[in-house]
Amino acid sequence: MNKKTKQKLAFLLFRLFSIIIVGILLSILGFIAFNGIKVINWEFLSTMPKEGMTEGGIFPAIVGTCYLIIGSLIFAVPLGVMSAIYTVEYAGNGKIVRFIRMMTNNLASIPSIVFGLFGMALFVTKLGFGDSILAGSLTLGLLTLPIIIRTSEEALKAVPESYRTGSYALGASKLQTIRKVVLPCAMPNILTGIILSVSRVSGETAPILFTVAAYFLPNLPDSIFSQAMALPYHLYVLATSGTDIEASRPMAYGTALVLVVIVLFFNLTATILRQRLSRKLKNK
Repeated sequence: MNKKTKQKLAFLLFRLFSIIIVGILLSILGFIAFNGIKVINWEFLSTMPKEGMTEGGIFPAIVGTCYLIIGSLIFAVPLGVMSAIYTVEYAGNGKIVRFIRMMTNNLASIPSIVFGLFGMALFVTKLGFGDSILAGSLTLGLLTLPIIIRTSEEALKAVPESYRTGSYALGASKLQTIRKVVLPCAMPNILTGIILSVSRVSGETAPILFTVAAYFLPNLPDSIFSQAMALPYHLYVLATSGTDIEASRPMAYGTALVLVVIVLFFNLTATILRQRLSRKLKNK
């Protein structure tokens, strides 16, 4: 077998694997959409659950999920980006920094239920936040922090060193260089980490189970110290432990479809913002 034939065979295998992966994804999305679209209507999206969650809607769960996503990002994004700036721009590459990066990688691989138990012990019990949106948001923020730190570090490292050198040559300080040169160039890739964190936060059940999620709460939270329903946990309840699982099964598919749409919405918003930032950098 000559080199050209091997190359064609390799490309064929790569194309085949890509088609298989896309096919699996479309199959899952198609199954959820086919079964969930039957119950999607305005009442389902805008009303409270009733009759033991076999009727009514999922509006409190939608609102609670959005609160948790936004709250976790408010906590994790600034802290994660600033940590990455410190390790890349200031700390160098010493033993301490390598140890921090190793621990960050280890944190990214810890099961989410461990974060849930930690959040319950620290935020719910020790700090006295109780089962609340604040405790759930902080726990989910800790869960996504390693992802944001690592992707932000790689984004900052990808900025050419000549950009920093040119900025210093023009008389800019290190802080000014980071604010005006490095961060704007790295921001499109930093948004990639934020997209990944949104996808993970929106689908996590174990952390919110211990810190915020309510089994049945047919009203909206009135503060960050209130409990809230959330789509992942609501879906788990409908599918496994509802008052009438067969009657609530269509609602479970509808809930899954709404959760997928919310994830796609946040991802699409971040992707559009990333593309606009990339075009703006190219036009400069």
